[in-house]
Amino acid sequence: MLQSIYIQNYALINELEIDFNKGLNIITGETGAGKSILLGALSLVLGQRADTSVLKDKTKKCFVEAKFQIKQYKIRDFFIQNDLDYEDLTTIRREITDNGKSRAFINDTPVNLAILKDLNNNLIDIHSQHESLLLGDDHFQLSLVDSFANHQELLDNYRNKFEEYGILTSEYKKLINNADKAKADLDYFQFQFNQLEALKLVEGEQEELEAELEKLNHAEEIKLNLSNSYNLLSSEDISIISNLKQAKNSIESISKYIKEGDDLVQRIDSAYIELQDINNEIEQLNERIEHDPARIEFIRERLDNIYSLQQKHKVATIKELIKIKEELQQKLDSINSYDFETEKIKKELNILYDELIALVNHISEDRKNVIPKIENKVVEILQQLGIPNAGFKVEQIPSEEFLPTGKEIIRFLFSANKNVALEELSKVASGGEISRLMISIKSLVVETTTLPTIIFDEIDAGTSGEIADKMGSIIKRMSENMQVINITHLPQIASKGDYHYLVYKKDNHETTNTYIKLLSWEERINEIAKMLSGEALSDAAIKNARVLLSKSE
Repeated sequence: MLQSIYIQNYALINELEIDFNKGLNIITGETGAGKSILLGALSLVLGQRADTSVLKDKTKKCFVEAKFQIKQYKIRDFFIQNDLDYEDLTTIRREITDNGKSRAFINDTPVNLAILKDLNNNLIDIHSQHESLLLGDDHFQLSLVDSFANHQELLDNYRNKFEEYGILTSEYKKLINNADKAKADLDYFQFQFNQLEALKLVEGEQEELEAELEKLNHAEEIKLNLSNSYNLLSSEDISIISNLKQAKNSIESISKYIKEGDDLVQRIDSAYIELQDINNEIEQLNERIEHDPARIEFIRERLDNIYSLQQKHKVATIKELIKIKEELQQKLDSINSYDFETEKIKKELNILYDELIALVNHISEDRKNVIPKIENKVVEILQQLGIPNAGFKVEQIPSEEFLPTGKEIIRFLFSANKNVALEELSKVASGGEISRLMISIKSLVVETTTLPTIIFDEIDAGTSGEIADKMGSIIKRMSENMQVINITHLPQIASKGDYHYLVYKKDNHETTNTYIKLLSWEERINEIAKMLSGEALSDAAIKNARVLLSKSE
């Protein structure tokens, strides 16, 4: 339960601290005194976004701290899952700096607003007048039915499957679109691939072919020069090799007379052997060189094909063409695999669909089972609250599509008068009737919830007199099972409280400040008397206040 709240520099509050108690805590005060400010400050520590507009003094930071006694509420797992220190008396703190930055802490550990909101769902239910307007909202109505059905684990399972189904459906549609587009390009990709594949390209081939073509184009010139070189080295008329051999013999004949002779002989002999080898190679090369028109035509045609593809694909080498061919192969493989992939995902979608159908049928059946209890209880309480001919029905309307909450819509129908057809709440319920409907439903929620605290912000709007007294009794009964904090302007409800707090304003020379205090018995009498008769207290009003309070003891 909410044990205390400390507020500093928030709206009209300079600084205040309030301790709350078990049972029914009543908060009253004149219009504009700051009752809603307290609720706003509490909402801040529970995860509501805020900016510098909440700062009373724009040069200082805002500070709100709430302490919750949570020992008996079995939410330790939340702290474990979020890596937070667990304390039976848990402290939540929120700070808003003068530059608009916000910080939040749970037991002194920094956390984000999402975690604050998650913890809020385990700690407190805040009902405001605005929430009464939500009573006509389909989603709000459905969430109320689900709270009675108490099948959160089933809903979570369904939502996980629903999200998985949505993601897979998007993936399937994207795959189909890509497949259709790719198949439209299939013939073009296949033609390009076939052109490249037909050439059987080999890396480095282009340079070799260009060199061979150059040689073949000059075959006659090459053979003429090779023959000339051979003749110069070994012809009968002028033979360099023959002359070199004679030179060797001449030096050998005189080598015994000069010490350099043997060296010169060896050197001439080496040159003779080398020239003979060169001459033999020239002869063999000359025999291999032929003018081959057919080969020239083949090479020219192949190079033309290579040059054409290089120009088409805007590249300069065979290596790049081979890379393009490999990329085209991958595209073709991918296109050919689309049918397999789409069929695979389609099977997964069918399995998920069947699982979702089973889950939504279970969810719908759970709702169907609790709806009669909701309808009967709400009508029973509405009759106690002065609507004797109340009619209330919860409709289950099937949906064609899967929704985040199942495959149906929940709608509340209401009638306040006898023999009048039930219609949607937004069309038939007045403000006072909406308030009574909401308190009827909230009183049922208490039976199914484990929340420590519920806060009502003028849920009694539009009621008075005996109806307000009965509403107060219902709220009082709710406080037997949980802590209830009720902001009210009705004396009949205020008198039911176990504790009564007064919110009031005071002006000083510079500013207006909001304060709150826990009233004593005598102070409660005076406050309720003022609520009955206004500022001018009469003996009758004080007497009536005493009667109201004594009835509530």
